[in-house]
Amino acid sequence: MIPLLLIFIPVVSGLVTFLLKNGSSAKNVALLSATITAIIGVYALFATSELVYDAAWLPVLGSRFSVALDGMSKMLTLLTAVSFPIIFAATYNNEYKNSNAFYGLMLLTQAGLMGVFVATDCLLFYFFWELALIPVYFLCSIWGGEKRIAVTFKFFIYTFLGSLLMLIGILYIYFLSPTHSFSIASFYQLKLSATQQNIGFWLFFIAFAIKMPIFPFHTWQPDAYEQSPTAVTMVLSGIMVKMGIFAVIRWLIPIFPIATEKFGFIIILLSVIGMLYASFIAIKQDDIKRLIAYSSIAHIGLMSAAIFTLNTIGLKGVMIQMFNHGVNVIGLWIVADAIEQKLGTRKFSDLGGLAQKAPALAILLVVMAFANVALPLTNAFVGEFLMFNGLFQYNIYLAGVAGISIILAAVYTLNMVQKVFYGNTVQLTEKATEFSVNTQLMLIVLVIVIIGLGVFPQPMIDLTTETVNSILDSILVKR
Repeated sequence: MIPLLLIFIPVVSGLVTFLLKNGSSAKNVALLSATITAIIGVYALFATSELVYDAAWLPVLGSRFSVALDGMSKMLTLLTAVSFPIIFAATYNNEYKNSNAFYGLMLLTQAGLMGVFVATDCLLFYFFWELALIPVYFLCSIWGGEKRIAVTFKFFIYTFLGSLLMLIGILYIYFLSPTHSFSIASFYQLKLSATQQNIGFWLFFIAFAIKMPIFPFHTWQPDAYEQSPTAVTMVLSGIMVKMGIFAVIRWLIPIFPIATEKFGFIIILLSVIGMLYASFIAIKQDDIKRLIAYSSIAHIGLMSAAIFTLNTIGLKGVMIQMFNHGVNVIGLWIVADAIEQKLGTRKFSDLGGLAQKAPALAILLVVMAFANVALPLTNAFVGEFLMFNGLFQYNIYLAGVAGISIILAAVYTLNMVQKVFYGNTVQLTEKATEFSVNTQLMLIVLVIVIIGLGVFPQPMIDLTTETVNSILDSILVKR
């Protein structure tokens, strides 16, 4: 019943929000709904019962409304659950035209994300995959920046192509199943030939690679992040990219283990290239949003590389880093949005000396910056250490090349902090004042999480153990 609540509370609240005429009421309903969902998400983390729900859905097709929570699902539903109230609270003072529709679409996006992370029926997984994406098209195209139409169209083409390939892949595997069932157990038990695995692998992987995204499927991302409303960008980069990583671990590897091992080196090589490519471009940026976007590509590239090492330590690192990256990047976006709302710009060249006028925000950003470069005692250090360790065990040379991104991350992140917050004030920042209480409170919550998980990461590591062992065991069985 718990996974069902995680889906249907935002669905019902989103539909109710559409009917509200008052913008303030819509905002408050969205925040209340997100808070209730967050409480359930935290409860689910410790629950040992009511973690599975199964009911008839499309029996004629052999598909059921089957959802469940394991360690990985708990972690990602928790991230989704707690992120939305933080996003709504941090951007509470932002005004949106037709705000009832904006918040309704945001809640439907949350419902789709929850469904993706708990679905144990492949057709149901696909349904929620699309439910998470469709509201984002409207959020970007209606409330985005000046170039939103062209950017949203590019985003649509990429994701539509990926979704189409995945649907073909799902049907391909479905018709190979003797039971004609979409259940995850049925897909896992299939004994596919090497050729069948190769075909299925690429049909699924391209869809997931676009969503992560990894090089060379990434080109939609920086523009989409820049042109989307910042609240939507937080969802895209903090949570939605995890759909692709999650799907690789949940669906791709266990169903196509032979193809995964065969093509793993190619994927790791592309991921490492993407890490360096994105890091070098991030160094040249003069826009806070675009810098964070390219930084996200680099971090996702490391997760992608670590997944395909197919070793225990690398996979554990990926799982805890999915949560940690979401926390850290949302914190960076909150700062970016606060600066843009207050000063009307995101360009480094227009800013400077902001720490003199907003010292509290400067301190909070420095912690976020340390987490972004995976400094010890921050949450990201543990995950990145495990992932690099897994990559080192796989191939020492690839690990060495990928390690250059650590230095590059420090360069572009600390350069941003220095140019925006330190040095002399400029005309634009001279009259600036401390930022809103909402912004500071949400950043304080995130900083507590960053330091808490950096000092004591073991509970998060323990949460991933069962899922990692299950995935690696499924590979051994099919070899």
